[in-house]
Amino acid sequence: MTFIKYLKDRILILAGWVVLSLLLGFMVWLTPDLHNFWDNRSYLLVLQLFIVFLFFTIDYHRRKKWYKTFDKEEDSHLQHFVESASTEEELLIQEYVNQQVREHHSMMEQLLDSQKDQKDYMDSWIHEIKVPLAAVDLILNSIEFDIPDEKFVLLQNEIQQIDEYVEQILYYSRSDEFVNDYLIQEYSLKKIIQPIIRSQANYFIQKNLQLTLAEADARVLTDSKWIEFIFRQLLSNAIKYTPDHGKIDITIEKKNNGVALILQDNGIGIPSEDLGRIFDKGFTGENGRKAQQHSTGLGLYLAKRLAGKIGVALSAKSTMNEGTTMTLFFPQLDYYHEER
Repeated sequence: MTFIKYLKDRILILAGWVVLSLLLGFMVWLTPDLHNFWDNRSYLLVLQLFIVFLFFTIDYHRRKKWYKTFDKEEDSHLQHFVESASTEEELLIQEYVNQQVREHHSMMEQLLDSQKDQKDYMDSWIHEIKVPLAAVDLILNSIEFDIPDEKFVLLQNEIQQIDEYVEQILYYSRSDEFVNDYLIQEYSLKKIIQPIIRSQANYFIQKNLQLTLAEADARVLTDSKWIEFIFRQLLSNAIKYTPDHGKIDITIEKKNNGVALILQDNGIGIPSEDLGRIFDKGFTGENGRKAQQHSTGLGLYLAKRLAGKIGVALSAKSTMNEGTTMTLFFPQLDYYHEER
């Protein structure tokens, strides 16, 4: 709190002093024997004014430490207790504030415990659901020749879709604890993405999509598990929004300051007004609102978030009715040198 604001809060005291000074002058005027006192009245007023402001200045500096308690630039004043009160008024305020802090801490602890319970349940559910999913997949494969091919393919697609959604929930749950679940090593980019491409083979066949994977390869420092998930989201979107008989190109380019993994399709593209928001949580845009696409708005959000956590830049370019290009850029780590 500034000194000017401090004085504004004490305007009533100043007004009281003015009233008393006027009353004193009126009493002097009514007393004939004190008429000579008028010559010294101005000096008396100046002296009173000086004493009043001296008192306010001393009092302000005495309270300054107390005011600074509430002037700290923090995310929340409810994180710390107040302990610098010196007057009864300040003690009353301090006790009220500290009670609010205690209640806030209690509520935060309850909320964190509740979130932990929910996360533990979610993690448990994710691992439990994988068992029946694997069992259903085995049963489906066992009856492959007993049902029409079209129904088999449809069931296989739905099972794979459910499995991908379960993986999405798992990575979403782990994204807040990324620091405890990553391992940076040197990997071949091709070896990371090829299993993901093979896992989507059914979709390529069903939509008659042409896939081009460039021969060039590069080695990067990253976490393979997280990159697999990120690339799966990008490839899934490319397949989803590319019409039948379309084309998807995957290239790996070495640049002066890093390596770029580029995934380009000739699909429906992204509207310019949506392009800046495709990485926002829950955003589906014009394309995602189409009934046949079934977009959740989480895939690209998670991909962008996880890419940032491992130091990889994810960017997008798109032109309506021409296609979309997604780029994962792995920066060169100059401090890493290893002789082979």
